[in-house]
Amino acid sequence: MSGRRARGPLQRVQRRSRELQAQVEAVRVESAAPAPGQRKALWQRCMQLKKLVDENRNALHDLKKADEPAPVGNYNLRKEEEEKLLLKLSQQLQKLVLVLDQDNVTTNYAADEEHQKDPQTEDENEEEDESEDEESSEEEDSEEADDDDEDKLLDDPNVKKCIAVGNFNAQQEGDLTFTKGEVLLIHDKKVDGWWVAENSKGERGLVPRTYLAVHNEDGESQEQSDEHIEVVDETADGTEIKKRTDSHWSAVRTAITENDTVEVLATIGAVPAGFRLSTLFQLLEEGYQFRASYFLQPELTPSQLAFKDLVWNSEKNTIYPRPTRVSLIVTLCSCKMIPLPGVSIQVLSRHVRLCLFDGNRVLSNIHTVRATWQPKNPQTWTFSPRVTGILPSLLDGDCFVRSNSVPSDIGILFELGITYIHNSTGERGELSCGWAFLKLFTSNGIPVPSKMYELLLNGGTPYERGVEVDPSISRRAGSGVFHQFITLKKQPVLVVKLRSLCAQSKDILNLLPETLIGSMCYIHLLIFYRQILGDALLKDRISMQSTDLICNPILTTFPQLMDQPDLMDALRSAWADRERTLKRSEKRDGEFLKSLFVLVYHDSVFPLLQSTFLPDYKWAEEESEASRWKAIADFLKKSRENDGALQYLLSPENTHRAFDISELAYDFLEVRKNNPEV
Repeated sequence: MSGRRARGPLQRVQRRSRELQAQVEAVRVESAAPAPGQRKALWQRCMQLKKLVDENRNALHDLKKADEPAPVGNYNLRKEEEEKLLLKLSQQLQKLVLVLDQDNVTTNYAADEEHQKDPQTEDENEEEDESEDEESSEEEDSEEADDDDEDKLLDDPNVKKCIAVGNFNAQQEGDLTFTKGEVLLIHDKKVDGWWVAENSKGERGLVPRTYLAVHNEDGESQEQSDEHIEVVDETADGTEIKKRTDSHWSAVRTAITENDTVEVLATIGAVPAGFRLSTLFQLLEEGYQFRASYFLQPELTPSQLAFKDLVWNSEKNTIYPRPTRVSLIVTLCSCKMIPLPGVSIQVLSRHVRLCLFDGNRVLSNIHTVRATWQPKNPQTWTFSPRVTGILPSLLDGDCFVRSNSVPSDIGILFELGITYIHNSTGERGELSCGWAFLKLFTSNGIPVPSKMYELLLNGGTPYERGVEVDPSISRRAGSGVFHQFITLKKQPVLVVKLRSLCAQSKDILNLLPETLIGSMCYIHLLIFYRQILGDALLKDRISMQSTDLICNPILTTFPQLMDQPDLMDALRSAWADRERTLKRSEKRDGEFLKSLFVLVYHDSVFPLLQSTFLPDYKWAEEESEASRWKAIADFLKKSRENDGALQYLLSPENTHRAFDISELAYDFLEVRKNNPEV
């Protein structure tokens, strides 16, 4: 994995927007039920935040695409989405200012009446109030800094001894009761704010982080901590303990300081504590090298004089099959007991992303399969639904997996994810709902058996350990065997099936690149592409040392279909229609099928790639997907009626993008380095 790139201007503005969004969310929650003396302070915070939001909007307006250090996909679209978010934040703050200002007006009116009664006394006290305000502000600043230092020290995993700052009675089985001033030994500091602690009697249980402070041995520090204890204890003992919901203000404060959108969502109860930003989605966004279109290209040997995974068989006039260490079929069956997000989040897509993984690095492309679900049972996801016509490749749960990687701990990483939009802010994002890892070889190097596997999902990212998807499930469990069994049944799981290949299926898969994951429904189209690639690079090239550009639209544009599944489905549909008209003898003629595939490609997806009527592909946008499929279906219908796409292309009613030589010129030396779409 390459080092982390420096953030560009747009990324810095986006990061600042997320910080402001978290702070606005916190102010909104506080403003819902403010304390009597906090209204003025909240009003001032709103005014300050509004000023910061406006400054960020001005910075966004001044950005230009040319200022970015590296190419940014969908730059204008991202800039527009950021503008909408900042505008929404500004409007929310404006409403809060008006509401809080009304309260201030009432307070100020009462103060004015009192001032009119005794103006002389008021004037005498002004100077004293100003000096007191200055002193109190300095004290507040120092106290806030001290609080931040104490919070960081308290969260330090090396700090084990803590002192209780208030009395706490166990809410349920598994909690630990303690009294103010009691010293506790912390064994596990969980991210949800409920820590595993042990008292002086050796009793263990869960305790809330908000009732703890760092235990200091020396006298001076103890006096300071006592002062702090008194302040916190007023809140702890003076208010009723609310029912546990995995949302604590200490976690909110941590989320705001860390500028983590997911933690903010977790603290307001929108998502479970084990949800994270999708790791695999971020890799797809950051690098072209994790897309299927990258791995579909031929790989050169270290000498750069031959192809590693593309060798010509002159006897059979085709490419040699390439057996690999890993060659199997994975079937996604279902996902069960997946936690539901809160009502403040609208889910746009539920899906599973999978790739080859060795515990440290992603070793293949990242393949995505969209799940379906029923409103009656939204916690269960299914795959490969029954549909009329061809099954969309995005919904196909049957996936082939190929790899020649040598690590013994190689396996398949499954990441369950949702694409969401926040109802209040309009912010879009991608969250991981859990992940699972299935090793493909035992410690002795023997392949794992082909059977059904029920994989328990882990929370956090694939680089975290011991994080639960929904920690509240384990906390509610009793200590008995029956309770533990019931708890296990409530844990989220992914059900998959590994299938071995027959000899015929192995021969087909061996014609593919050495490393690739994809859908079984379009494997025959990938074979055609590889055979045409072999003809162009190995059979028809005049000299093997020649690096001239190759004029071939299919080689140039076909990899784009791997990243646009609806166009791949259009090609599948067009090929299925043509294949039904073939005779048996024609179906056995490989050269005839290749030439026919070229004609079908030019009459179907190639014109669509250049059409101005086809909107850009956008993931999990229902309107965009519907308009694209309508444009594709209309074109395929006209192509069938007119026996080809020539009439459509010559019609003045249809417009296409300006011609670019990159549509025809295939450069095999650069294709693995650069994204052909940029």
